[in-house]
Amino acid sequence: MPGVYILGIESSCDETAAAVVRSGEQVISNVVASQIATHQPYGGVVPELASREHLRAIVPVVRQALNEAKHTYASVDAIAVTQGPGLAGALLVGISYAKALAFAADKPLIAVNHLEGHIHAVLLEERQKGNHEVALPALALVVSGGHTHLYLAEPKARGWTYENIGRTRDDAAGEAFDKVARLLGLGYPGGPVIDRLAPYGDPKAVKFSPAQIKHRDRPRKGRNHDRGERRGQESGSADHHPRFDFSYSGIKTAVLRYVETHNMQPGIEIRRKALASRAKLKVEDYLAQCDKPTLDLSASFQRAIVADLVEKTLAAARAYDVATIFVTGGVAANDELRQTFGREAALEGLPAYFPSRPLSTDNAAMIAAAAYPKFLAKDFAAMDFSAEAGLALR
Repeated sequence: MPGVYILGIESSCDETAAAVVRSGEQVISNVVASQIATHQPYGGVVPELASREHLRAIVPVVRQALNEAKHTYASVDAIAVTQGPGLAGALLVGISYAKALAFAADKPLIAVNHLEGHIHAVLLEERQKGNHEVALPALALVVSGGHTHLYLAEPKARGWTYENIGRTRDDAAGEAFDKVARLLGLGYPGGPVIDRLAPYGDPKAVKFSPAQIKHRDRPRKGRNHDRGERRGQESGSADHHPRFDFSYSGIKTAVLRYVETHNMQPGIEIRRKALASRAKLKVEDYLAQCDKPTLDLSASFQRAIVADLVEKTLAAARAYDVATIFVTGGVAANDELRQTFGREAALEGLPAYFPSRPLSTDNAAMIAAAAYPKFLAKDFAAMDFSAEAGLALR
């Protein structure tokens, strides 16, 4: 089948991934080696261990992706790799290998922002379904263990442009899920566990007040668009527009205070030890170790996080007059978030798109998809580029 075949490589955190994608719209292969078992005993990702595991996995994962796609190093048209943001040591493993492959096979090398990859995961799957008419501009909520960002995204002559209009001021939403799960003795990673337990609790049992971030609106950077003039009139100035920032350290502290005031710590220690001694846990295993207060607290915590994410995103969509909403990143796999966004966005008359669960979490198909517009624009990386742990998306 004709087209542009790009080999994508992703190693920004704790998944070693490689994929072959055709012309930014068809996944030919997608291989992910997870490190969850390595980091589980520590309750979170250990950067040094992550780098070591990437070194072990990178060659076999890339070979498997090429084999499943029935391609070789010579037959792909370009090689794409995550430049950042992420863990510096982890990123360097993928970048070093991608550089070596590009040099040896004499292929163009494309550096991709990890966050742009998450946004293009949505576009990739919509195109794969035959939907080539996604209305733009889009408002993209990228929400994961390391990120909670809002971007205005739209295509330009040479690729896409992104404007950050909101970010977390402290913990990312996924990070808050993991920390609360660890606090409750539910293990790591915490988001999927709380998502599975929430339906068994009362989401109204514990009242969490919305986080209040007191700050002056900060001006947008860059030139105004026509609809930007309308936004400026709404906020009082053509050059001054509202930000939609997030904050989750407060709710994490509130959970801790609830645990302390309700004397839940003894039960948490028993649960932590019981779950740590078992492998491949099912929801029944967690339920057997969770009392009603724990289930109610988990459900209430999740409801508060989801409500905040949805409320701020929809408020931003109204303020910036967007045509579509994308919700992507690891937390986009959360059932309640998907259902609530689907319902509330429909009431606003806005389509809301999510990637499938395999493409919500870190993967290389999204990196190869994001690289395709750069390939068409001949936006190739020089061989001396390096990892940027704090790389911004613009």
